[in-house]
Order: sequence, then C-alpha cells, then structure tokens
Amino acid sequence: MRQVILTRDFEDGGYVAEVPSLPGCISEGDTKEEALAQAQDALLTVFDAYMRDRRDIPAPSERSGVSVELPALETAKIELYRAMLTQKVNKSELARRLDWHLPQVDRVIDVHHGSQIDQIEAAFAALGKKLVLNVIDVDVNVIRTTLRATVQQRPRTAVHAGVLAAARQHGPRHAAAASRSSGSRAKRAAKKR
Repeated sequence: MRQVILTRDFEDGGYVAEVPSLPGCISEGDTKEEALAQAQDALLTVFDAYMRDRRDIPAPSERSGVSVELPALETAKIELYRAMLTQKVNKSELARRLDWHLPQVDRVIDVHHGSQIDQIEAAFAALGKKLVLNVIDVDVNVIRTTLRATVQQRPRTAVHAGVLAAARQHGPRHAAAASRSSGSRAKRAAKKR
C-alpha cells in the first residue's frame, strides 16, 4: 500500500496522483478513480525500473488518507526482490538454489509477467521464507469503483512501453513524465482538436 497525494489539475482538467515515497512517481486521469488506477500502473513501472537497476525498494507505507494497493501477485514479486536484496542473493544464486535456468528467475521477479504462485513460493522457500496470504473483508462499492477504473484505463502494454523505456534511459523521474504524456493529457489534446 502506497500513500498517494491526489490533486485537481485545473489547467488540463482531471486529477494528478503523486506517490510521495517515490519521487517522480506521478500519474493522472480524467477522474479520481482513473488517476488512482494509473498510479498503480506507474508504481509497477517505477518498481520494475528499480529492480532492473538493483536499487532498494522502500517498504510500503502505513495506510493513511488516499492510497494505492498493488495486486497480490505483483506485491509478492516485489517482496521476493526485497528479500533477495536483504540477503544479498543475486539472480544467479537464486537460480542455483532452485535448480532453474536464469530466464525462469527473471520471470518470477518480473512484475509484468504472470508467474504461477507455486513458483513464487518456491523462490521464497529458497530464501528461507514462506509466502502467506491473508483474505479480509472489504467494502463492495470500493471494489466496484476500482474495477471500473481499471477496465477503463488504457491497455497496460501501451503505457509500459514508453514509460519503461524512459525509466531505463533516464531514471524514474523521466518515467513519470512519460507516464503523464501517455495518459489522459493525450486524450484531452485529441478532444480539443
């Protein structure tokens, strides 16, 4: 869960969502829900860039105010990566411990790859850890709003390609700029024409 600062963009309309714990992680949308759904996508893109650069990912913040929660699979992958860094276990060592090929390890920590949960459990076990899931009750209206915003957002691959390229070339700050330019502003500019 990451705290998000949600502000109204009076110049272009819509909303801007910024993650204060990750400078440069900014997204936007025509509605609050869309901005938050885009923030989730921007978070994954920034985390992917951090992981490729072998940078430390800050721990999630305590829930206060508006926040964005990542899906369970992606959260497990991020926590696996954090455990690897803490134990100073690189991908080659993890592959050796699991008797896997290196591309298998690459996929199990790739936040954009749909890994099987048993693979992630095996990777945690190789680090002396156990993955535990927790199911809680939530407000059904919140879930419906989140699902509607997620369905309405652009396809993930369209956002990731430009944002990830910017992150690789220039770092997370430029990734956020690429995320903003590929999002709702482009839609509003097209409407004005």
